[in-house]
Amino acid sequence: MSETDQSEFFSSVPLASSKHQPFRVRLVASLLSRALTRLGVLHDPSFEQGHVAGYAKGKGVGEKAGHKVGHAEGLEDGKQVLEVVDRRSKELVRPGIDNNLFDSWSLPIDESLRQRVIADVKAKLPAHKQPTDDQWRMIFSTTPSTCVVAGAGSGKSTTLVLRILLLHHYLGFELSSLTVVTFTNMSRRDFVTKLIETCALWDIDLPVKEAKAVVCTFHSKILTFVRGLPGYAKVSPFEFVKKRDGVGDDEDEDRLPFETRLNGLQQELLNETFTKLYADNEAFRALVQILYRRSLILPPVEQDEEVKKKLRLIKNASENDVAVMDAVEAEWRNAGKWPIAGVTECREVIKVQGRTFHVHGRITALDMPVVLMPDKLPGSAFSRPGSKYRLGQELGLKQTIFRACCDVPVVWLTEPNATDGLLRWLADGASAPPGFEYQIAGEIRPESLLQCFFSAASFVENLGLDVPTTVGQMKFTPSDPDRLFFEALAIFWPAFENHLDAQQPKIMTFNRMFALFGEHSPANLRLVQDPVLRTMSHLMVDEFQDISPQIVSWVRAVLTEIRRRGAALHAGRNAVHSSLLCVGDDWQSIYSWRGSSPKYFLEFENEFESPATTQVMLSENFRSHQYVIDAAEHIVRSAPAIPGKKARSAGTAAADPVSVVVLDRDDAALAEHVRERYAKGDSVMVLFRRGDDGEAMKELLADLIKVDKRLPEKKQRLKLLTYHRSKGLEADAVFLIGDCVHMTDSPYKNQAYIAAGLGADNDITPFDTAQRHEILRLAYVAITRAARQCFWFIGAPTGAQGRPRASAYIPTDMPYFRDERKR
Repeated sequence: MSETDQSEFFSSVPLASSKHQPFRVRLVASLLSRALTRLGVLHDPSFEQGHVAGYAKGKGVGEKAGHKVGHAEGLEDGKQVLEVVDRRSKELVRPGIDNNLFDSWSLPIDESLRQRVIADVKAKLPAHKQPTDDQWRMIFSTTPSTCVVAGAGSGKSTTLVLRILLLHHYLGFELSSLTVVTFTNMSRRDFVTKLIETCALWDIDLPVKEAKAVVCTFHSKILTFVRGLPGYAKVSPFEFVKKRDGVGDDEDEDRLPFETRLNGLQQELLNETFTKLYADNEAFRALVQILYRRSLILPPVEQDEEVKKKLRLIKNASENDVAVMDAVEAEWRNAGKWPIAGVTECREVIKVQGRTFHVHGRITALDMPVVLMPDKLPGSAFSRPGSKYRLGQELGLKQTIFRACCDVPVVWLTEPNATDGLLRWLADGASAPPGFEYQIAGEIRPESLLQCFFSAASFVENLGLDVPTTVGQMKFTPSDPDRLFFEALAIFWPAFENHLDAQQPKIMTFNRMFALFGEHSPANLRLVQDPVLRTMSHLMVDEFQDISPQIVSWVRAVLTEIRRRGAALHAGRNAVHSSLLCVGDDWQSIYSWRGSSPKYFLEFENEFESPATTQVMLSENFRSHQYVIDAAEHIVRSAPAIPGKKARSAGTAAADPVSVVVLDRDDAALAEHVRERYAKGDSVMVLFRRGDDGEAMKELLADLIKVDKRLPEKKQRLKLLTYHRSKGLEADAVFLIGDCVHMTDSPYKNQAYIAAGLGADNDITPFDTAQRHEILRLAYVAITRAARQCFWFIGAPTGAQGRPRASAYIPTDMPYFRDERKR
């Protein structure tokens, strides 16, 4: 039987297990089943039926057994089962940027080294020079950046010297990796001397040349950067040029150019650019001529009672005008000064309030009418026939009428400077650029146009700004002459810098040098050789509150480049990584008028990002007694400051406080006080706000000055200085002459401050705000020069009535001030 036949056969036979079949059938089926099983024959229907029945039964049994085991195991393992849900962001993710200027590191100063240094200092320095706890914190700072608030007389110089000693002598940092920046040449010399003397106590022979390489000004340091560029090895800073073949000695290069006063060669270089532009640039020439025209016009006068009194004489003045004009013209002719080349003689009529007046002529090149004045002629002291008034009085009346009521621009040939310059210009054919003075709004006095160009451009660049770009952002009213001045400046300044670059050897302003290596020019820094860059690895800056935005940009760019070069820059050296330690006092920030700002000191951690910063406050004053400190702080407390500042007198200065005495201005009495103090053996400092006050005191004290100058320099005890130049100095007795007054508002400097991001966001006059704070800080600086006694002589206000002044903050009920002024 085949498998197919078997399948068909068995499919027709009932199941052998059926209990309903007869015994005989069940027996045959059973025997047959066993035989087929031995033969391995498969019966599909039987298999399927058995599988179904067996699966059902087995499933039930298996579930019971599996549940029992699975429950036990799942109870533990089930806790680790995760619900897998994909919540991953589908957006592009970028890692953050590390904007720190430094690597994350710390100085390797352990406790044993600390104790060793402390023991050495205790053994080698006298008791009165032992550091305080706060000073030790500054010396032992281990973080990449350190900000030290050091008030007046806090002993910061000695502390800085010990910091250098720690880095070099104890940690083995090479001197070529250290730079200490001071802000004046005088302070640099003093610091170099102190550094050499202190090193000698540790048996370190530090040559003067090596000490000077460590201690410098920002300006001398940037010069090394520029001179390392191809073609600029002999570049000279414009601020220090003295002669065509270069600069003076090295000391000149280390001076900080606080002043923007120009010497002869500087004026010559500026004038060369000015002359060429005037000849070649039509737009520049037109602007200069308009400015020149305006410089020749006298400003209008307010119609006060005195002017109104004169205006009531306008009818008589008009009726007599022809006779007056004839008389003064005759005097000029007799003196050989009329006619004038370049002036067309004509008696043009000008109407003033309906009255007729005349002029003597018209300047052809400027298209301006001219009236001759008798002030410089003998006739000014005489009366014309038939008049009871002097000729000068009659022309003076006419001038007042015109200035009060006439809009026609008239040239009055009276002022010696304006007249002489105009006559020379006309005599030369009016082809060369005119020389004249200009006064920018907000400046105290007029200056030569070229001086104004240089001062304004220097201020803008000190703020880290580009001159033409900044001028393009400024806004002026259509009639504001400063609009034309700055338009001319935007043409002049790039041409002037190009002219300096064309000199042999090349000349460059310091601001231009800093800009070349600032944050906007990182490619230039990559040209700086490792040895030059390495000197800035561990930078310590004194008087940091007076830093400018331009220099801040350079410092940040340098530190960024040092970090970028990484370990390769420091290969084989003990001094690795980089650090910045800044020492300053925001209450002594007094140079905002030239572009400096205390912002970078007040916001140090934001401006110089670091993995870690140490902040130290040196509160002890070793110079002045407490009343001097309290008086100065009372004046300055209204200015923004670092929170928590309060100095306390320490050491020998703490004894016998004496009030600061406020007196009415009396130069004779002041001179007598100076003589008394000098005779007692005190060191004396006379400080003044105005240059003419200084000249007056030099005359009154001429004999005493002569006696003092005969002494060796270290024994001289008398100094006469401006408030600003006294910074960093001290004397037993200090005499102050004059108030600290915010004299003027400066529209262009306010706009430049806003462009530089200085001042509060909602302050539309941030420079003026800074100046109001600065007069208080200037008074603080002046008062804190005194160790024992301070006298403040304040005159009655002669100008700028209602303007902010420091003396307004003198209290009447505090023991540290004694106000003896007559009310």
